[in-house]
Amino acid sequence: MSVTPYEQLVIPKLKRQTMETLLAKNARLDGRRLSEYRPIEILPGYIERAEGSALVRLGSTVVLVGVKTELGQPFPDTPEEGILIVNAEFVPLASPTFEPGPPDENAIELARVIDRSLREIRAVALDKLVIEPGKTVWKVYVDIYVLNHSGNLVDASMLAAMSALLSTRLPAVIAKEDGYVIDRTRYVSMLPVNHIVVTSTVTKIANKLLLDPSYEEETVADVRLVVAVSDDGRLVGMQKMGMGYLTEAELDQAVQMALRASAMLIEKVKETVMPYREKEEAKLKETTAEAEAVEEQSNEAKTQAEKSEEEEGQGGEEGNGEGTS
Repeated sequence: MSVTPYEQLVIPKLKRQTMETLLAKNARLDGRRLSEYRPIEILPGYIERAEGSALVRLGSTVVLVGVKTELGQPFPDTPEEGILIVNAEFVPLASPTFEPGPPDENAIELARVIDRSLREIRAVALDKLVIEPGKTVWKVYVDIYVLNHSGNLVDASMLAAMSALLSTRLPAVIAKEDGYVIDRTRYVSMLPVNHIVVTSTVTKIANKLLLDPSYEEETVADVRLVVAVSDDGRLVGMQKMGMGYLTEAELDQAVQMALRASAMLIEKVKETVMPYREKEEAKLKETTAEAEAVEEQSNEAKTQAEKSEEEEGQGGEEGNGEGTS
């Protein structure tokens, strides 16, 4: 007889009793304060061959995000905007609860929360990703991979997605007679970004509100509220998860907690990712300047060669004229 059902039902109840006892004293199982996040590590540019990437560790939760770009046709209703597409995949080895196969409703929900958080505030400057209006634009794919699930996937994924977008380079585009092609041997600019956006997840357990829930806390939580905030302090989205509820007073308190936490998260992104972005921008400017200098020299040499051929041709015509007179 399997003991798995017994473990699934009893262990969360025991943990909940322990959590409630600690929460009554404003303490948590891992020793954190109710408003305290686990240690955060952001590694931008983690995947060498991707246009942009970032690895984020939020406590023991690990999320990897890669960004890839392609050329394509714009949507009919937005002919002068590029396209942003967010996908999420729960790698089976990341958690015993993850199963192989196509993305389930949880992965789809995660991708949609990230997508809406970025899209509502126009975090990516899609209007600057147009090659030819109505015909060719950049398509930016943001692929989220959950490598280890130890709670609070949304905040970790949002940090990784935003960091990956900030580290994204756009390759050169070459115009051809039949359209445009990408030259991935060289990059010409960074992805234009208008705003930094982060999310803060507030969890309710036993009428107590706490930030950055661990896996155990999520297991017994009554409700979770994801709050998306931009770098200019705007509230750009909210997503409620779970069967529980929040009173009006609890909702106000949760939003205030999220706003304060978001300021810390945004500062973390600025401190970690922006120096990387600035360094990459400097490299691209230097490479572009060198390429322009080489092209200018090549054009000058070509012009000089054409001029020499023209002079030789004129000299030959003069010589032929003297011979016939």
